[in-house]
Amino acid sequence: MFNRRNFLKTSLLASCGIGSMNFVEDSPKILKPKALKRGDTIGLVCPAYSAFIKEEVRVTIESLQAMGFKVKIGDHVFDRYGYLAGKDEDRARDINTMFADKNIDAIMAMHGGWGCARLLTLLDYEAIKKNPKIFIGYSDVTALLLGIYSQTNMVTFHGPVGSSTWNPFTMEYFRSVLIEGESTRMSNPNKKSDGLVQTEDRINTIHEGKATGKLLGGNLTVLSHIMGSMYLPDFKDTILFVEDVNEDVYRVDRMLTQLKISGILNQLKGFIFGKCTDCNPNKNYGSLTIEDLYEDHIKPLKIPAFSGAMIGHIKDKFTVPLGVEATIDANAGTIKLNEAAVVR
Repeated sequence: MFNRRNFLKTSLLASCGIGSMNFVEDSPKILKPKALKRGDTIGLVCPAYSAFIKEEVRVTIESLQAMGFKVKIGDHVFDRYGYLAGKDEDRARDINTMFADKNIDAIMAMHGGWGCARLLTLLDYEAIKKNPKIFIGYSDVTALLLGIYSQTNMVTFHGPVGSSTWNPFTMEYFRSVLIEGESTRMSNPNKKSDGLVQTEDRINTIHEGKATGKLLGGNLTVLSHIMGSMYLPDFKDTILFVEDVNEDVYRVDRMLTQLKISGILNQLKGFIFGKCTDCNPNKNYGSLTIEDLYEDHIKPLKIPAFSGAMIGHIKDKFTVPLGVEATIDANAGTIKLNEAAVVR
């Protein structure tokens, strides 16, 4: 089916007597934000839940300052509208203002919760395209990461929010991806503690092999809830990564089934399930496990796939860029960026 742009191009070619030529439209160029550097200013916003505990905001500011950054708080960070950080228009205005402000170098969500999807129709995507800058968060922020990428082709980042634990592991990947602009190789921590083998943060290979494609994904629940909208990008030939928290197994099953019957799973080059924190099977007789779901939904795809990556509601976090080409090794459980996610 032709859209309006293709119709006009086809008509023009026909008028020139070259209607038999095949026209292939170029893919839109990916937009990469500038790398962070010491002294840059990070804008702090609350696009979802309200900042009920002001001390968390103070700790975040001090943590970012300790890393050498300045911090500017959005005008509506401390607003309250029920469980939300103010009215939708005001929360969206904070994001739009931060993108338009030449003195802001990156934008970070204070935390997730719920409410980001309510802002998708209120963002100024033209202004965002004109002022590409780092936008980072996870959990409910997934809606904004995917929405902004789909509407602007700007790389966004699934990584720590302001209230995250800024430990050495998290800071190292934050630095490597966003400051140094490295073609980072992400691998789980190697720690055996007191046992003979590693028992925490293990990799589970669902299907062996390596795959290369653009990284896309985020929180599974949030992703599934914006399906059918214009704010979900094209997943053809991509590597999908997902994570979740506090979900019964049957709910995860339902969401993976939704991805399957919508055709998304069949378009993928590779698949990563990070952490599904506290997603244990319930005590009812005959409950499936998360591992059973991998066998049912992912393994039959016969694409490189693994679970257990440091992506999710955990202390040790990767910073994962959306829209950047990467290669995954499902046997080793690694993610290797094939290009820088930022411009230095």
